[in-house]
Amino acid sequence: MNGIFFAIVIIAFVTTAVRQLIWVPDAPDAVAPMQALTTAVVESAGGAIELAIGLVGMMTLFLGLMKVVEAGGALTIIAKTLRPITVRLFPGVAADHPAMGAIILNMSANAMGLGNAATPFGIRAMQELDTLNPHKGTATNAMVMLLAINTSAIALLPSGVIALRASVGSADPAGILATTLFATTLSTIVAITAVKVFERFSPIVPATHAVSDAPVVGETEVDLSGEASTAAYPAWVSVLVMVGALTLIPLGVLYGTEIAPWVIPGLLTLGLIFGVLRGVRVYEVITEGGKEGFQVAIRIIPYLVTILVAVAMLRASGALGFAVQLLSPLTAPLGMPAEVLPVALTRPLSGTGAFGVMASLLQDPVIGPDSYIGYLASTLTGSTDTTFYILAVYFGAVQIRRTRHALAAGLTADVAGAVGAVIACSYLYGNL
Repeated sequence: MNGIFFAIVIIAFVTTAVRQLIWVPDAPDAVAPMQALTTAVVESAGGAIELAIGLVGMMTLFLGLMKVVEAGGALTIIAKTLRPITVRLFPGVAADHPAMGAIILNMSANAMGLGNAATPFGIRAMQELDTLNPHKGTATNAMVMLLAINTSAIALLPSGVIALRASVGSADPAGILATTLFATTLSTIVAITAVKVFERFSPIVPATHAVSDAPVVGETEVDLSGEASTAAYPAWVSVLVMVGALTLIPLGVLYGTEIAPWVIPGLLTLGLIFGVLRGVRVYEVITEGGKEGFQVAIRIIPYLVTILVAVAMLRASGALGFAVQLLSPLTAPLGMPAEVLPVALTRPLSGTGAFGVMASLLQDPVIGPDSYIGYLASTLTGSTDTTFYILAVYFGAVQIRRTRHALAAGLTADVAGAVGAVIACSYLYGNL
């Protein structure tokens, strides 16, 4: 991340400096490029704090909720149910380890389009994985896999995008469910494959540190955390659960707009009901877990400010716009019009920025939500998550400085998601 951060800042500054030197005011109130860059730095730093404050609330609530379901034994139940999948993605991490339950909840929240709710679960999973990490400060293979899966994020119900499409008058707000599912499935397959391939070329032990004699749990087949003590449920149980999850797809297509507002309140309520039925003192447990969430949210603020300032500089400098002009003649014939390209380029850097670009396209009366561009922009926004944001927040929460192949795997998934979005939208809506 050191090199990436430095490169973004240098590119932004040099681009702005060149524009400043050739700048000629075209209006009395015109803003000079360097002044615009200064404003972007100041505003993005303040905006990052506002975002962090909002994140503090969500993390306090949902990490507290996770303590409730964990105390009730739900994480073990979920992990044992999906063990045939997770054991292959995270070899060596025990099925009954707290990390597994947190990973499943994180993936489930992402699938339902609950980015704010997914983040606390993902951070908790990263913290639990760090307890198995013999090389503190260096990402393990399991950590990189978790980040890549979050970046690709299979989406059964991209509720936020559906809600926006409905608000701007779309005749088919949930029409992106099929395209988003295809794009995210492709990006997730590519992400998992990329992690497995790239980890062969990215050594886990820093050259400056001595190699530990202890086996690396999660990186080898050695299991020190009691995996054999917890057997998985019968295969038919896992199959039944997966079939039940797949039924959410047609339900989302038919009732996506109606379902979306229920998801977060329903998740909170069901979690508390489960805790009560399992004899958990839900108020005491959720407040105790919330204290941990508050501390974690405060700890990630410096990482959040740093990455968001760098992204804002890149956008304000005009470098991103220049990249769009350079690439659009190449991408337009492939089904990626110039109007949509900023969404694809911004998505790995800033989820809010990409959402804003998509919203402007959907509100444009010339384009609208139900055009090919509208469907493609909506699908791109829901097809991958914000790679740099996840990298900064998740790894920042456990003080990971050597991210190894995490960024390469995440960006590979981003490209796959964009390709999948173009393929799906071209097939279904290419004649619009």
